[in-house]
Amino acid sequence: MGLYDELADLPLRVDAVELVRNERETSSDFTRVTTTVELHGPDVTGRGEDVTYDAGAHDAVDVADFDFAGKYTLDEFSDAVGAADLFPAGDPEQKAARNYRQWAFESAALDLALRRAGETLASALGRTYDPVHFVASTRLGDPPTTDRIETLLGVHDDLAFKLDPTSDWDDDLVADLADLATVRILDLKGQYEGTEVDQEPDPELYRRVADAFPEAAIEDPALTDETEAFVEDEADRISWDYPITGVESVESLPFEPNWLNVKPSRFGSVESLLDTVEYALERDITLYGGGQFELGVGREHLHAVASLFYSDSPNDVAPGGYNLPDPPSDLPASPLEPPADPSGLAWASPDASSSR
Repeated sequence: MGLYDELADLPLRVDAVELVRNERETSSDFTRVTTTVELHGPDVTGRGEDVTYDAGAHDAVDVADFDFAGKYTLDEFSDAVGAADLFPAGDPEQKAARNYRQWAFESAALDLALRRAGETLASALGRTYDPVHFVASTRLGDPPTTDRIETLLGVHDDLAFKLDPTSDWDDDLVADLADLATVRILDLKGQYEGTEVDQEPDPELYRRVADAFPEAAIEDPALTDETEAFVEDEADRISWDYPITGVESVESLPFEPNWLNVKPSRFGSVESLLDTVEYALERDITLYGGGQFELGVGREHLHAVASLFYSDSPNDVAPGGYNLPDPPSDLPASPLEPPADPSGLAWASPDASSSR
């Protein structure tokens, strides 16, 4: 049986839907808004997190739009959510938001079904939770400096990083970063379109950072005539994030990858996520988790999935406190130890519950 087959027939009952708005300032100079989806059943509640980036889409959401009351298997609930219009107030700014909201409902349903059965994701799949290694993702400001890196290293001096190079990173800054920090992932953001973090193709930047951090995975380069030679040279450590939404998207890549970033919300459905994880593991593709500035249970769900399938990777799933403008001094170090008493899809380090 495949991974999803182990879960598809889990029963659940939804009596009511509740939506909870979350908001927090971030170190990337924007206010993050998400919505917790709560599916209430008899004596148990399942939770998921909608990570749609447009705050207006969260403000416009109305619980009356989501009538999912009834009895289902997990697979039947997935079909119902997949057929529903989850943005009845109007199309979201980003097409990907439809997957984000679908994942919020599906992950809540999985959490509910697991809790109802007295299971965790690990036990339902016949696996065990392992400590989750993580890196911290941060931007360097405008103009870019090493200040943020130094602040985070002041919390844990062995912290490793995922960084987003931009064209204003000059030779001196890159050299300072290389002396200061361990960088495991360079996110070139060349695949993004229509977002505030789009980075234009820049072969000189690509080469500058690749040479400075020879052990780092290189994520989402743009594919243009100007970058073709670079991508060919570095193919073994090229990774993909933004395009990855399911098995078909992996098979559509220009070459078979060695690395993939797994962001569960990008996949929309539990089935698509687990099918892609299984596909990659069968082909020895190195997976690592990615975050979306989750503010609540969504972060725990990232930890649970990473813990089961790619716990030793450079997972971009640091507890949410690392994204605060002023990170607390008591943030947990990598790796995160599994919880002593997990339940459902939730997975929280015993010392990280206040800063996940």
